[in-house]
Amino acid sequence: MSIRFTKTVRRGTLALAVLASLTLGAVGCGGGGDEKPKASASASKEDGTGPSAQDGDTEEPLAELRGSNGLLLQIISAERDSGGFVTVNGELKNDGDKSVAIPSALSGNETEIIRNGRSLGGATLVDSKSKKRYYVLRDTDGRPLTTTGFSTIKAGDRVAVFMQFPAPPTDTTEVTFQLPTFASATISISG
Repeated sequence: MSIRFTKTVRRGTLALAVLASLTLGAVGCGGGGDEKPKASASASKEDGTGPSAQDGDTEEPLAELRGSNGLLLQIISAERDSGGFVTVNGELKNDGDKSVAIPSALSGNETEIIRNGRSLGGATLVDSKSKKRYYVLRDTDGRPLTTTGFSTIKAGDRVAVFMQFPAPPTDTTEVTFQLPTFASATISISG
């Protein structure tokens, strides 16, 4: 029982950290500066929905992948960091007219990942230049380093998502992003 409680607390802490990061990012990108932030803030007010800068409305997404039941994944960025990782950020949207259950196939088929609930743990990056496939990283408890804990998305709703992968060699700047039940897309890695 103690281990289960500890895992629940860790998940809650991770979710809180991700939420805090997204909130700080939205506040930091949201305005108070010169011309560019004001322009994006006014664009958000005009459409009436009020999306934040995190929604990717100010930039063209790297890729849009269509999935089953009206799901749409927009990949906003794929950034290489100095620690040897690539973080893919995006947004999962329900373009349909009714709530959609997130397909369990998105979690992949590895027992360790499936045990941790619904996630985007089945995502991969394929480096055709080096002929290698990179899987979503896992922490020491086997949890995928990706957005987890969602089961349904209501019609029209959006969920900010991320996935972290080992970085391909530095001379590789384009990879193919794959997620079960979605079309594949070539994306560029920055950084």
